[in-house]
Amino acid sequence: MLEYRIIVKEELCRELFDGFIRRQEVNDCWRKENGEWIIRKAPFIDDWTDEDYDFLVSCLKNTAATGGLVYGAFENEKLKGFTSVESRLFGGDNKYLDLSCIHVSADMRGCGIGRALFSAAKDWAKRHGGEKLYISAHSAVETQAFYKKMGCVEAERYEQAHVEKEPFDCQLECKL
Repeated sequence: MLEYRIIVKEELCRELFDGFIRRQEVNDCWRKENGEWIIRKAPFIDDWTDEDYDFLVSCLKNTAATGGLVYGAFENEKLKGFTSVESRLFGGDNKYLDLSCIHVSADMRGCGIGRALFSAAKDWAKRHGGEKLYISAHSAVETQAFYKKMGCVEAERYEQAHVEKEPFDCQLECKL
């Protein structure tokens, strides 16, 4: 049985992710070329190293410490999915809150965890003054299909820091 709950800063450590499988085999990705979105072959395997997990933990600790949301899905006390939303409003008229991550363990994808996590992130963001979630999202076709199902569209205004950090990500938003 799945349990969903806030993850507090003190829980955030590398061991929290011991039962989490990040692996994603990617074949096709969305690319914007000449103002048009097209699908391109771009095969690779996305997985996290120990250093990636260490960086993730430090980012999530910062999110929790600065008043943002870190929220997880657990099965038998093992983390199987998580999301985070930053607390700082941004955008031309301060309408965006940043969905900084959402991931579901490979062994649990397709079970509704992503939908539940996304819904929790939207609810939290709305309660904290956001009008829209901003998502700098992996461009894999499967990832983009998930966000489209969640009601996301291309962002009206791109957050340049995200574009510079991940130039192949798709910049999305979702009304709350």
